[in-house]
Amino acid sequence: LLLATLTYDTLRFEYEDFPETKEPVWILGRKYSVFTEKEEILLDVTSRLWFTYRKNFPAIGGTGPTSDTGWGCMLRCGQMIFAQALVCRHLGRDWRWIKGKRQRDNYFNVLNAFIDKKDSYYSIHQIAQMGVGEGKSIGQWYGPNTVAQVLKKLATFDTWSSLAVHIAMDNTVVMEEIRRLCQSGFPCAGAVACPAVEAAVLCNGCPEDTGLRDGLSLWKPLVLLIPLRLGLTEINEAYIETLKHCFMMPQSLGVIGGKPNSAHYFIGYVGEELIYLDPHTTQPAVEPNDSGCLPDESFHCQHPPCRMSIAELDPSIAVGFFCNTEEDFNDWCQQIKKLSLVRGALPMFELVERQPSHFSNPEVLNLTP
Repeated sequence: LLLATLTYDTLRFEYEDFPETKEPVWILGRKYSVFTEKEEILLDVTSRLWFTYRKNFPAIGGTGPTSDTGWGCMLRCGQMIFAQALVCRHLGRDWRWIKGKRQRDNYFNVLNAFIDKKDSYYSIHQIAQMGVGEGKSIGQWYGPNTVAQVLKKLATFDTWSSLAVHIAMDNTVVMEEIRRLCQSGFPCAGAVACPAVEAAVLCNGCPEDTGLRDGLSLWKPLVLLIPLRLGLTEINEAYIETLKHCFMMPQSLGVIGGKPNSAHYFIGYVGEELIYLDPHTTQPAVEPNDSGCLPDESFHCQHPPCRMSIAELDPSIAVGFFCNTEEDFNDWCQQIKKLSLVRGALPMFELVERQPSHFSNPEVLNLTP
């Protein structure tokens, strides 16, 4: 009974290797061949931060749950997609985690932002308590939109990352709104560089190969989350090609969703199968060791990732993208526009320059934007 809790999916797929196929494997904007790059595929997957159920962490709110087993899977998926944004922000997409290799200070700063304690920016404690404002009691299951809204609120306290988080509602991405959001506020540091503000306190020094060489930028790095419903009870197959193309974009943060009441973090696809990290394993909470270092091996999935048929995907998802610079965002917009020309692919959302006149103003309606 004290062993890790594993779901049927985890048991079934945990050690199943990639199929021998000529189909390319796409992982968060990177294309691989199973025949010639299998080690590179597994290293890329292992390098993603993997957040699962945990037990024996400090009680949420002081008197609440000490484990999120059975209810925290979507919260963990939200952590994973947001952690990928922070990795891209502070370490870069090419960064890799290698077991036993000393990592940069910024890596541990990112990891510490998600540790199971009340004062971490994006901890299970912060997400669960912030979710109360979204109408979710502690211990209640979240959907993709709810966890996206909560993460947006929590990001405002993360001055180290200085992210602009935009959640595109009503299946519509308004470019003017995003540009206004990313070009507002105080300047932040250039791509994959330490923020100028609070660098000494939070960074413990910049990565050895970067600096403030880019000067100050007027563009805040963008995390774009798009909650979608791609069908009524099952995914409409007309959206499948468009969904695949999202994993092919270099700005991809992946997708959070899953099967009914079972959330997964999707990081790519091969053929007609989605590749995902599964949070449904209960591990003990992690604390720093005697030397003050944080044991990090349990935050990396060190076996071949799970796979499932795209047709099994629950239609309620949230797609994520990260644009470190304005050029990244402009490139993403061009890619989305080209997607509309793909034969047999139905657009999952609309990209417009300005907010359509029929949209209601959320401030007038007193809604959470």
